[in-house]
Amino acid sequence: MRENPNSLTGNLGKDIPAGLVVFLVALPLCLGIALASGAPLFSGLITGIVGGLVVAWLSGSQLSVSGPAAGLTVIVLNGLETLGTFEAFLLAVVIAGILQLVLGFVKAGVIGLYFPSSVIRGMLAAIGLILILKQIPHFMGADEDFFGDMEFFQPDGRNTFSEIGYAFSSVQLGALIVGIVSLIILIAWDNQKLKRYKFFKLVPGALIVVLLSIALNFLFANYFPQLTIADSHLVSIPVIGNMQELGNVLMLPDFGAFGNLDVYIVAFTIGIVASLETLLSVEAVDKLDPHKRRSDTNRELKAQGVGNIVAGMLGGLPMTAVIVRSSANVASGGQTRVAAFVHGVFLALSVFFLATFLNHIPLSALAAVLLMVGFKLTKPALYKGQFKLGHEQFIPFIVTIVAILFTDLLIGICIGLAVGVFYILKANYNSPYFFHKEESANRHIIRIRLSEHVSFLNKASIIMTLDQLPSDSHVIIDGENTEYIDYDVLEAIQEFKKTAHERDITVEVLNIKEVSVLEMH
Repeated sequence: MRENPNSLTGNLGKDIPAGLVVFLVALPLCLGIALASGAPLFSGLITGIVGGLVVAWLSGSQLSVSGPAAGLTVIVLNGLETLGTFEAFLLAVVIAGILQLVLGFVKAGVIGLYFPSSVIRGMLAAIGLILILKQIPHFMGADEDFFGDMEFFQPDGRNTFSEIGYAFSSVQLGALIVGIVSLIILIAWDNQKLKRYKFFKLVPGALIVVLLSIALNFLFANYFPQLTIADSHLVSIPVIGNMQELGNVLMLPDFGAFGNLDVYIVAFTIGIVASLETLLSVEAVDKLDPHKRRSDTNRELKAQGVGNIVAGMLGGLPMTAVIVRSSANVASGGQTRVAAFVHGVFLALSVFFLATFLNHIPLSALAAVLLMVGFKLTKPALYKGQFKLGHEQFIPFIVTIVAILFTDLLIGICIGLAVGVFYILKANYNSPYFFHKEESANRHIIRIRLSEHVSFLNKASIIMTLDQLPSDSHVIIDGENTEYIDYDVLEAIQEFKKTAHERDITVEVLNIKEVSVLEMH
């Protein structure tokens, strides 16, 4: 019997350990992003919990994980400065959620399909590089900046590269030892020979790393005090002892600010930027998904809208689908939305029961986890494979990476997209674009004829048509009259052919060359 990748109960053995790893990654990120945003620390945790407990079930994606995003820190900072109070800002978050709901209902989610594969892969590779570069100082116990920092220029006046140079002159030996031991364990845990044993399959390496790192620091404190890791390099969660203390940290929106025009300007900015970042992240996660499932992006926008409304009502930061957490989920073997939900459960439990324990976790151990995630996103094989596809695919890929490294996620994506569009327009100059579908007398046989020139501009309509094909049908995709098919379209056809059997669809591809589809895991 074929395993169903969407079964919520059949994949618990993979989803629960993956959810635990995502929790360990998300915990310091939630706190770090709240700190960088100038908001109460607890607001980051609220958003992470809502992203797991609420958005995971409403989401259009099986693998994406939602929470506070580093890309929104500047917007939150400016919003707080403009509106004056955190309560007024919460009202803007609620209104932004309503805007996202509207975008979902008017089917604006299709925008995500119009980003070329080279740009999406460039985004993933850039995120991987940033994770590696940003975690090296935390790995060495030398970085006082917040754990979730993703910007090139940092709060202390240094940049990504100068921070690494500083780290080598300010190494905290205890943190470095914990980081190295953690990294060795994680590398060993990924060994396929060990995966044959049930223990190594079920227990995530990140959990062993966390427990061992706490034990090591305890050993340092008692026997080698000079190696003890400073509190500034440990996880720091607010300790809440009872429901009254919880009530004191939860904040409500200031509904009296409804008449303030600035509230709507901030809300519009949050709604648009968060929606775009979500769509990009979901498209990227679909690339990472080994089952190549297509996420319902309109449903995702609605889910994010509900999430932001709930988070805003409880005193949380705005959220997006977050590529760092989502890629950690995929890398840890997550299969369904249960993994994101489990991460939310652990975040909620950490607030009430685990804060004292979790505050002993060294950041260098968590940095090791993110170093592994970063490497999987930016493996050398990815660059080699992209180079083999030709300069039309490689140049937008590299430009996207460099632009994101030296600016931020959204600006870098826009620069990469501009370069990608240039090559698309160049390849399709004066070419007619159309997509024609025929049905034979037997309604279970569907013939799709491609036009003479099929460009990336046809990708969205082709993918949507393939997604809407009925189950238990025989599909013939014919390129007999086609002179040129863009790589992105060829890739989409091959990914459909690879996974169509999961929908009981048989696929026959005629007169269309096969291409090498790069795997991102």
